[in-house]
This record gives sequence, C-alpha cells and structure tokens, in this order.
Amino acid sequence: MSLEQKINYQLNKYPAVKKVIKRAYQLSMYTISPKIKSEGNIIRISPNEKGEYFFGYYDKSPWDASMRYIICMRAENTWSEPDPMDTADILLIDTQDGNRVKKVATTRTWNVQQGCMAQWLGPDFGKKILYNDLRDGKYCSVILDIETNKEKVLSIPVYTVSADGKIALSLDFSRLHNLRLGYGYAALPEKTKGINLPDSIAIWRLDIDSGKVTEILKYTDFANFEVRPEMKKDGSVHKVNHIMLSPNGRRFMVLYRWFCGQHKYTRLITCNIDGTDMYNLSDDDMVSHCYWKNDEEIIAFENKRNGGPGYYLMKDKTREYRHLWTQLSNDGHPSYSPIDNSLVVIDSYPNRARVADIKVLRDTDVEGKNIKVVARVFAPFRYDNDTRCDLHPRWRQDGRAICFDCAFEGHRGLYIVDLESEYNNLFTY
Repeated sequence: MSLEQKINYQLNKYPAVKKVIKRAYQLSMYTISPKIKSEGNIIRISPNEKGEYFFGYYDKSPWDASMRYIICMRAENTWSEPDPMDTADILLIDTQDGNRVKKVATTRTWNVQQGCMAQWLGPDFGKKILYNDLRDGKYCSVILDIETNKEKVLSIPVYTVSADGKIALSLDFSRLHNLRLGYGYAALPEKTKGINLPDSIAIWRLDIDSGKVTEILKYTDFANFEVRPEMKKDGSVHKVNHIMLSPNGRRFMVLYRWFCGQHKYTRLITCNIDGTDMYNLSDDDMVSHCYWKNDEEIIAFENKRNGGPGYYLMKDKTREYRHLWTQLSNDGHPSYSPIDNSLVVIDSYPNRARVADIKVLRDTDVEGKNIKVVARVFAPFRYDNDTRCDLHPRWRQDGRAICFDCAFEGHRGLYIVDLESEYNNLFTY
C-alpha cells in the first residue's frame, strides 16, 4: 500500500477534513505535473453540443445486439447534485448513421453514477429497453418497445436484470440516496429514515413477465448472518448496495455495508435468487467493485487482511481466491470481455495529475507483465467527489471496443476506445 493510500484510509474517518486536504493536494500536484488532456484511440460518439451526455454503470453494455445502437443519457447539469431532481433524456445513438441521436424517453429518477439503469432487455437485446422512472408518485421501471413506442410499466424500479430478461432484483433507492449519494434517487422520502437497522425489506425480486414482486431479504437477515460485534454496536447504520445477478441468473452478489461512526465495513455476500444459501464470500471490511467472471467466480477489488489492497478472483461458496496483478493497488471498475473469458478491462480514479486511465489485461497474466493502457483522460476539477465522472468502461459484444464516460472536453460525454486497430495482439480468437 502506498503512502497516499495509507493517508487516504486514515482520512476516511474525517470526511470533511479529507475533502479539503484532497483538493489542496490535487491542486498542488496538478500544478507541477505534465498536462494531459487525452491519449489513446478515443472517439466521441455523443453530440458536441450543450448538455451532459453519459450512460451510467460498468456492469451493463450500452450497445444493442447488432452493435449499431447505443443508449445514452442527456441532462443539463451533472456537477451540482449527485442525485438530481431534474429530468433527463434517454437517447439512442445510431453509430452507422453519423452518430445520429434520437430521443426515446424521459426519466425522473437518475443519478450521476448509474443513470436510470437504462439497458437493453434480454434475451434479444435489440427490441426493448428498460429504465427506471417516477410514475404516479412511485418509483417504477418501464419497458419501452423502441419500434412501436409501447410501454409496460412495472411496479418497482430495477437494480440488476437477468440475461434472459425474466428476473430483476431491486433495493430501496431512497435509503441509498440518504446513505450513499450518487447511487439512489432523491424524489421520494426514505421510509426507514432514522432507523439504523430496519426490520424491513432490503431486496425484492421482480418477475418481469407477470410483474409479480417477491420480498427476498430484510436488513436484519444480513445483520443476523455470521454476526460480528461491530454489527451490534450502538449507532451502527446498515444498508445494501451493488446487487449483480450471475450470468445464469440463479445467484446474485450484494455488498452489505454497515457504519460505526466514521468506520465503514463491507461484506460481499452471494445468495440464491430466492434468498436461500447465503454465503459470506469476503469479510475483510473493504470490498468495492465486483463482477461475475462466470457462474462460479467473481473478481473484486478489496483490501484483504493477508494480501492488502488489490484485485482478487474468488470462487463462490469457497475460500479459494487468487491475488491478481499485485502492482495494481488502486480501486477501479473491472469487467470481463463477453467473448474472451480471461480478458479484463479496468479503469482508475484520477491520479495526482487528475488523469484517469483504462487498462486491458488478462487474469492468466497474474504478474501483470502485459498490461495495456488503452486510454488516458483528464478529469476536470468540477467533476469531483460525489459528482465525479467515473469512466465505468463497458465492453462491446464483440470485445473489440470499449465505451466509457468522461469529461476531458469540459463536459460529460460518451466515448469509445477502439482496441482492434492498435492492440490486436490482445485477442486470441
């Protein structure tokens, strides 16, 4: 762990102080650092006009199955509030017609990190999109047929959707807004506000065809599972976040977090979609961004007590894991190529010069001898802290391009980095 990381972990106990020190440090380091705007085979696909353009999170692809159309969001302001109350447009970008833009919907529930969960609906990923919205005073999700414009409104919002388009899981977006800015929705009040450990539902299951909603797990189910003393301390506050279904849709992972004062604890839990067979996959206090490699393995950035911070490939329902690329000790958003099950893309947060990067590497290259930096971009100071612009790299279905959000041109935009032309040696198929 670097000196900067050690200081950062200590300052996590004092968020207000950390913010001031972080900004002063970044400004001084930026002043003396080489100035980089962008590097790599980067192509902007969103319009270069008024507005903020972005997609959202790293766990889903914005491309449809034909790889012609890309989902994009457009908002007026993404730097003032992490969970804005304003509306945002949902667009389709036609990459085979000069990146022509077509507005298809408007949402009233979105945030700067994950948008409105807009995504192509399986199993065909080409005729319908699904997104979250606010209708009749309630959060919901909407299935929109882009050919007929017909809608199907479902009674709860979604967080993660199975590849076959049949099952979705959801959580309390209002509680998430209050406990983790930039990931929830601000329009509706939190019913559990002021309750540290609610005896209420934390995760719901939605049958997309029938619309049936099933209660899966309570907050107390997590707090009563393999109990640690810190969970029961007076004043400890509990929440869940970052649900992700496995590729076959039979299990899901979720980050269960609780706070004791300024100390944050995180567990990575896996579970069957009916709430049974819960497994404590990682209990080393710090775990952040994860991704299913397949139905049995998960890659995650975490700080293991006996291994330190880094990327670990874990086998579900076992204590088996591998520490990958030990020289990479800073957090990022990892995901596996759809057609090469050892190829991983990872981004970084801005360094001391306010430059973030995207790397492509293999989990078979455990020592990281062949890491390829495919893009580097500047992060303007206006996009920082809760309204930062994370890159959130996402694969195209053929594995030959990566889409990401960034703001190096002064506003949020949607970009592609082409891998095939310059880094064709990465591909073995």
